[in-house]
Amino acid sequence: MENKNFISKKGISLGMLSGLTWGLDTVMVGIVLAMSPFVSSAEAIFLAPFVSTFLHDAFSSIWMMVYMGIKGQLGATFKALKTRSGRSIVLGALMGGPVGMTGYLLAVKYIGPAYTASISAMYPAVGAFLAFIFLKEKLNLRAWSGLALSIAGSFILGYAPGGNEVTNLGLGFLFAMLSVLGWSSECVIGAYGMKDEEVSPEQALQIRQLVSAVFYGVIIIPVVGGYALSSQVVLTTAAPLLALTALFGTASYVFYYTAIHQIGATRAMALNITYAAWAIIFQILLLGTPASLKLILCSVAIMLGSIMVSGNPIAMLNMKKDYEASA
Repeated sequence: MENKNFISKKGISLGMLSGLTWGLDTVMVGIVLAMSPFVSSAEAIFLAPFVSTFLHDAFSSIWMMVYMGIKGQLGATFKALKTRSGRSIVLGALMGGPVGMTGYLLAVKYIGPAYTASISAMYPAVGAFLAFIFLKEKLNLRAWSGLALSIAGSFILGYAPGGNEVTNLGLGFLFAMLSVLGWSSECVIGAYGMKDEEVSPEQALQIRQLVSAVFYGVIIIPVVGGYALSSQVVLTTAAPLLALTALFGTASYVFYYTAIHQIGATRAMALNITYAAWAIIFQILLLGTPASLKLILCSVAIMLGSIMVSGNPIAMLNMKKDYEASA
């Protein structure tokens, strides 16, 4: 049986990997959205975020079904769906996918991506507060300072004064806050749903992706009129790349949900937010985007803040000390 020290360090590593792989997923989604099916007309450009999210979660759900089938847990997953913990995961899925992601997309529409990214970076702080209220998770002064540093780094990194097309500041801000509430609630509800061990992190993720994909396919895509574009995308070269992107996204969620289960919602969110820095690092590596002093300083701030939330950085380097005693 694994000792607490190993599990804690493993959870921290998985939380960091969730941010790294989601950063890669983010860059690849950007590449996909620049392909012809999504930029062929003004209507396609408007529908692109909704359709890409729907197909991304649908492909991710398929990847998880294959993975769970290989492990022989697919039947157990659908049985877990009927438990109280399973129903909690469904609620978390709706908050994180349809509520959080739709709020984010609509915020981008009304206030632009820079303001939206900056505001949405608040979700770990809101999540930490919700985790304190509902899960009784506590953070010391060092951890709160680290969380503030990470969020500040993400905010500054996403903020670009000249690059925003604000059409309705009030409405855009409300939608951005809706994404904050959705994503923070997903993490806390997910942690609550997995605490009784009725649902494993992998089963929770299978439920999450399936519920999100079905809700998008049955409710959101018909409302925005996106079925035609969805069909076009599936028949083009964008589909295999989107499926590959969803594979990285699926890996990120597996890491994220496992980290939530092992080290708690607050620390998992703080480590996951490093995706903001990883995404730009992958832009440099894959797309040749030039590095700037702002990028370097903000990336260091995000990483350092996340480490501070996870535990005492000095003690974490000493493998002989118990991490939990230093957190």
